[in-house]
Amino acid sequence: MTVLIDAEPAPLRLDPATTALVIIDMQRDFLEPGGFGESLGNDVSRLARAVLPCRAVLDAARDAGLLVIHTREGHAPDLSDAPPAKLERGEPSARIGAPGPMGRILIRGEPGHDIVPALAPRPGEPVIDKPGKGAFYATDLGAILEARGVQALLVCGVTTEVCVHTTVREANDRGYRCVVIADACASYFPEFHEAGLAMVKAQGGIFGWVSTSAAAVAALRQAG
Repeated sequence: MTVLIDAEPAPLRLDPATTALVIIDMQRDFLEPGGFGESLGNDVSRLARAVLPCRAVLDAARDAGLLVIHTREGHAPDLSDAPPAKLERGEPSARIGAPGPMGRILIRGEPGHDIVPALAPRPGEPVIDKPGKGAFYATDLGAILEARGVQALLVCGVTTEVCVHTTVREANDRGYRCVVIADACASYFPEFHEAGLAMVKAQGGIFGWVSTSAAAVAALRQAG
């Protein structure tokens, strides 16, 4: 059966059997007090507000039997997958691989690289470790979605204008219909969050649709 999700620029009908939930980079270093994000002077409470809406969508997606995929941005300990242009950004003491409040910054296996406990993956839910902003670049996300016959994505995570937006653009170019869950995404900069959402749904949905956690949960309950 298909379900109807209230969204902008228009409601969208989805088949839960061919829809996946993608939760992007809800990592401790970005969201938690004392982490890398806060050490850069950011207000992490702005990102933390997305946790409960994201959890509501996650619970509903699990109950409806959707494929759930988590992503984490980070690099190999030897930094072999991090290009020099990325490594050279920022202050020397706050660059990728440098010691941070929760271990080496953006390094796989360090405490800060892990997903916040409230959104911890369950056994069997794929976790995509990505070296870039987009979840398709240098990962097996595309192969996973293709193998499961996925045609549409519900997208949550941080930050709206960076990793969420890049992933949605990548997915759009690959033919996926994307629904960005506005309150389950967040940015350190509220104006960037709003602009990012506006870009997704502009011109009749040039990159996708924008909805809310309440609308997504209501739609998924139709399939539960």
